[in-house]
Amino acid sequence: MESQRAPWATAEHELYRDTVRRFVETEFVPHRERWIAQGYCDPEYWRKAGEVGLLNPDIPSEYGGGGSDFGFDAIVYEELMRGGITSFGSGIQSIVGHYLMVYGTETQKQRYLPRMAAGEIITSIAMTEPGTGSDLQAVKTRATRVGDHYVLNGSKTFITNGYNANLIVVVCKTDPKERAKGISLLCVETEGLEGFRRGKPLKKIGQKGQDTCELFFTDVRVPVANLLGGHEGQGFFQLMNQLSRERLIIAVSSVASMENCLRVTTEYVKQREAFGKKIIDFQAAKFTLVECKTETRIARVFLDDCIARLIRGELDAETASMAKYWCSEKAFDIANRCLQLHGGYGYIMDYPIAHYFTDSRVAMIYGGSNEIMKELISRTL
Repeated sequence: MESQRAPWATAEHELYRDTVRRFVETEFVPHRERWIAQGYCDPEYWRKAGEVGLLNPDIPSEYGGGGSDFGFDAIVYEELMRGGITSFGSGIQSIVGHYLMVYGTETQKQRYLPRMAAGEIITSIAMTEPGTGSDLQAVKTRATRVGDHYVLNGSKTFITNGYNANLIVVVCKTDPKERAKGISLLCVETEGLEGFRRGKPLKKIGQKGQDTCELFFTDVRVPVANLLGGHEGQGFFQLMNQLSRERLIIAVSSVASMENCLRVTTEYVKQREAFGKKIIDFQAAKFTLVECKTETRIARVFLDDCIARLIRGELDAETASMAKYWCSEKAFDIANRCLQLHGGYGYIMDYPIAHYFTDSRVAMIYGGSNEIMKELISRTL
C-alpha cells in the first residue's frame, strides 16, 4: 500500500519507486491511448525504459541488469498498473531473463542479457498453440536437427510481446515420441529470419495495447547454439521451475489493480453526487468500499509475504499458485464492484475503472488458468 512501506522494501526500493513512477507518468501515460489504438507499444520506449533501469533490475550487473532483488521488479509492475499501462510487457522480459540466467550457457547470457536490459532486445515466450492451451506437454511445434541447425515448424497463439519481439523463446518438441522429456526451448532471433511470420496484434476485450499475436514457423533454421542450456529435453523442467516467478508477477499486478481500483473509486465517490449528496455518504457505497479495502489489505499482506519468500529463494509452487489464482480472482471482483459505484460512467472507457475491469479479466487465464492452479494446489492436500 502507498501509505506504508512493504516489509521487504528498503529506502533504496522507495527511491527506485519514485524514479519508476516519474518515468511511467512522463514517458508512458501520454501515449497510453495511442498504444491501445494501434495494439502495441512503440519499440523505442523499450529502449527508454532500459536507459532508466526498468528492465531486468534483478539480473546481476555483470549481465547488464540492476543487480538488485525481485522487489525492484515488483515495483515496476505496481507502477505500470498505477499508470494504467498494460501495453508494456516487461514481465515477459523478466521471465526470459531468468530463464537465461538460470539455464543459459555463458555465451547465451553474454549475447542476450545486456541487450535485453538495454531494451534493444524485446522478448516473448511462445508456449501456447491453437490446440493445446495449458497442456504444454502436447505441443506440436517441432524442431528437427539437421547438421548444426534445428529446422522449426509450427504455430503459436496468444503470444505476449509477439508483435515487437526480436528474440522469441519457442517451446517445441525435439523428440516428438516423448511428452515432457521431448520438450526443448529454442532462442529464435527474428531479424531477417526466413520462414518466420507474425500475425497482426489480436483484438482483445482488455489489455488492448499489449501486442498479443500469432506466430508462424515454416522450415525456420535456428542454430543449435540457440538451444537454451545446450541440452535437448530440458524445456519442460526449465519451464516448470520458473513458473512460480511468472505466477507471482501476475499476483503483483492483480494486487496493484485492486489498490488502484480502490484509489480511483474512492476519489470518484467523494466527488460524484446523487439525490443531493455525495455517493460516499450512502451506506451501500461506504460498506462496499470497506469490504474492498479489507480484501485488498489481506491480498497485500499475502503478496508481500510471497515477495519476501521469493527474495529469500523460498517461494514454493503451491504458494505461488495460491497467490496467482486468489489475487487474480479478487482483482476482477473488486474491479467489478468498484465499477458499479461509478454507475454508467464506469462503462465508459474514458474512466480508469473501465480499463481496470477489462484488463484484469485475463489474469485468471494466462500464466496457467486458475483451474490449473487449483489442480496443482489440490495435489498438496
